[in-house]
Amino acid sequence: MTDKLNFDKLNGLVPAIIQDAQTLQVLMVGFMNREALERTQREQKVVFWSRTKHRLWQKGETSGNTLNVVSMQVDCDGDALLVKVLPAGPVCHTGSFTCFGEERSQNAESVFSRLEEIVRSRQQEMPQNSYTARLLQQGTARIAQKIGEEAIETVVASLQGDGVALRRESADLLYHLIVLLRAQGSSLADVAEELQTRMERPAMKGGSEKSESG
Repeated sequence: MTDKLNFDKLNGLVPAIIQDAQTLQVLMVGFMNREALERTQREQKVVFWSRTKHRLWQKGETSGNTLNVVSMQVDCDGDALLVKVLPAGPVCHTGSFTCFGEERSQNAESVFSRLEEIVRSRQQEMPQNSYTARLLQQGTARIAQKIGEEAIETVVASLQGDGVALRRESADLLYHLIVLLRAQGSSLADVAEELQTRMERPAMKGGSEKSESG
């Protein structure tokens, strides 16, 4: 990646735009020299060059609010870098989530992504007091049973016209579905890919609506 970047335009530096990998929210802008970029790639935590202190500094080296690298991309001119990260806390030294004074975006995609990450970590660590870990230990049959129970409760809430209960039961249903997908080595991204394939599929003459999403 260092060979693709032109460090000469800014006297050995390139701007690095830091973006939340889950919400796509811009978190901050910093600068990297070759050494900072190489260390970022090696350690998978964002390291900048401080123009005021004239040294390398890892974001979060004192606060613990590191920026964990997900991906890095060079722009078309080779003079800027886009770094997608998973932040380990507020990014700004003021305590704000971003250096632009914004709070964390709460779109549906980011909520599901964070929930999937929690389920993944429970599967890896298997903490004793975790309901998710216990479900995963019990296996597919038990998780599938819970999905059936939550699906029935969701249907009942809808037939009763209880909007609050419908939202709550739907949340329970989606949570258990995410756990099942994880137990089977799959994810919501795989489901989204299947839906995308269906949306792009040409409508079949005489086909049912089930064969075409949308």
